[in-house]
Amino acid sequence: MSAVIEIGWPQLALCLMFILAAGLASMALRLGLQRDLLWGTVRTFAQLFLLGLVLKYVFDIRWWWPVLVIFWCMIGFSLQIIRSRVRETSVRYLDTTFLSMFLSFTIITMIINGLIVQVRPWYEPRYFLPLGGMVIGNSMNAIAIALERLFGELRKSANLVEMRLTLGASYREATADIVQGAVKAGMIPSINAMMGVGMVFIPGMMTGQILAGADVITAVKYQVMVMLMLVGSTSFGSVLVVLLSLRRCFTRDGRLRL
Repeated sequence: MSAVIEIGWPQLALCLMFILAAGLASMALRLGLQRDLLWGTVRTFAQLFLLGLVLKYVFDIRWWWPVLVIFWCMIGFSLQIIRSRVRETSVRYLDTTFLSMFLSFTIITMIINGLIVQVRPWYEPRYFLPLGGMVIGNSMNAIAIALERLFGELRKSANLVEMRLTLGASYREATADIVQGAVKAGMIPSINAMMGVGMVFIPGMMTGQILAGADVITAVKYQVMVMLMLVGSTSFGSVLVVLLSLRRCFTRDGRLRL
């Protein structure tokens, strides 16, 4: 296999022409995105190179607990992103969301590393954190979509839900169609990705391994594993967070809080 082609600093700086083109388009169309583009570019450089420096030390860790602590901190940061996207103040959902993410992401990442990839030890940070990060990143988006759909549909259908409650339905029975829609909304992006992978785009895991010189079939096996892993994590996470958050949408005597 050929060695990885090194990208020099001048070549990397040349990529800024794409940001310049996007900025000129924003100015021409008066989109007002120039500041966001500039700030996003600065953050991309700073955050990724800082991550690279940190990973040099993280990958040398030989105890399981620091790896899990780092992983759980990643989940905590993702929770803050969900909070910024799901602007719901009537219902406490952050604690149930963190519990859902904590359980589902940790279990799935352990299964992937210990049983499927069979890394020894199972907490090897070079595998655990990148694969776990994929689980967190994709499932975070699914959970945010599912929560937005859940709260939005509950508000829009509040009268219908309350009518069902007065007719004797439990809160689960009164919201069964809303729960189905919320979970489905969270799962659809990962299912769509499965439909298009290999035909519409070459996904990131496979591309990275091919560029690093790995055997193509090995890269394919890893990518298949990642796609199936992401469908499992998004579905498991969406179901858990919707069911746990749904209970918070109702009072003890069965009235809708929203």
